[in-house]
Amino acid sequence: MPELRDLYDQNRQLTGETLVVGNPIPPQRYINVVLIFIQNSRGEFLIQRRTKQRNGLYATTGGHPKHGETSLQGAVTEVAEELGLDIEPEQLQLFYSGRSDEEQVFWDDYYIQLDADISDLKLQAEEVASAHWFSAAQIRKLYEQGEFMSDHYDEFLRLKDWLV
Repeated sequence: MPELRDLYDQNRQLTGETLVVGNPIPPQRYINVVLIFIQNSRGEFLIQRRTKQRNGLYATTGGHPKHGETSLQGAVTEVAEELGLDIEPEQLQLFYSGRSDEEQVFWDDYYIQLDADISDLKLQAEEVASAHWFSAAQIRKLYEQGEFMSDHYDEFLRLKDWLV
């Protein structure tokens, strides 16, 4: 059975329509994207390297809520699927929500402070090649070298401003 995503109108109201993953987003419809930034008590961020099939770049954890999931439920699901970490919705803080008309998406960025042992993670083999704790300076360097997803870096800069 194909994976489905819910479609929203420009006011972020569910339309009752769905989109089969891989199909183009219809005009005047939007999907939801969630990004989850995990920071440890040392101030480092849990960053994953995506598999070659997924562009091989570094990025934060993220994806799309499945049909019937809220943004928050989707964030919890993505962390579980990609990293094998079970978190509670109450642990996540929404620090940014926005809309991109060009990309036809609503962005929801979440933050959680969590200490996790990299060796205990259960990485989703199809999407995640490896996971690392990086400082903000290391993330900036990866971006400057073209090794970090640019839209994820833009959201990382939002997080840095929010954390101040």
